[in-house]
Amino acid sequence: MIILFGLAGSGKGTQGNALAETFGWRTLSVGQAIRETGKYDDIINGGNLIPDEDVIKLMDKQIKKAEDEGFDVILDGYPRDEIQAKYIAEHMADKIDGAIILEVPKEELYKRLALRGRDDDKEKESVDRRFEIFEQNIYSILPLLEAKNIPIVRVDGVGSIEEVTNRLIKVVKDLNPDAVEQDNDVNGGEIEKSYGE
Repeated sequence: MIILFGLAGSGKGTQGNALAETFGWRTLSVGQAIRETGKYDDIINGGNLIPDEDVIKLMDKQIKKAEDEGFDVILDGYPRDEIQAKYIAEHMADKIDGAIILEVPKEELYKRLALRGRDDDKEKESVDRRFEIFEQNIYSILPLLEAKNIPIVRVDGVGSIEEVTNRLIKVVKDLNPDAVEQDNDVNGGEIEKSYGE
């Protein structure tokens, strides 16, 4: 299991999908899972986070389903805060190969989010609030993972989709030597061609 962290617009979804296709794994996006429930639109559009208990239950269910179907998992944006990280550290540490942080300058993120055009990306104040929450939480999350000897790797998220994917593939192979690339076209299929899509 790989955890993928990054600010909104950093490319977690795009790169998580690329890695999943590369290795034959499954990406579990907490943001997508939450949006698909349709229950939390007001909270999301306000730039706030969903109650931890709801997120933990939702992701537990998705992780178990993927594992039951024989898939290794890439977690996109989960855990999001200290409570979720404590749960992960206590219940899943032995399954986690490592955590990767996609690093992209904020000015680049604003450009990508403007192109993406989702409702929760339109208000700069809402986006800034999400950035602030992420930055506060990541500093409490990382020590919990480190305490369980989970490796944490920072990866430059600037460049073409392919350049960033190739960086990540190398890191994943280092974290999980058993990871085997599939005979897929990493840049084909349904994988996004632009971070702005």
